[in-house]
Amino acid sequence: MDLDVQELVLTIVKPLTTDPDAVKIDVVDGEEFTEFHLHVADQDMGRIIGKQGRIIQAIRTIVYSVPVSGQKVRLLVDK
Repeated sequence: MDLDVQELVLTIVKPLTTDPDAVKIDVVDGEEFTEFHLHVADQDMGRIIGKQGRIIQAIRTIVYSVPVSGQKVRLLVDK
């Protein structure tokens, strides 16, 4: 199920960036959450976050609506 969420995030994020090859996701399984750490190029950070965080919040809304058995999903943007 994690791969489905990972592919969904990549499908949404890559077209928004100027350097799609730099987009990477690290998956960290915790006790309560499965965390997806999104890494993008420095110049694309603003494109992903958006004004007042609107774009990343919209991405999170879509990702969090995907049913995942067992754990909650968390999407974080890292440098």
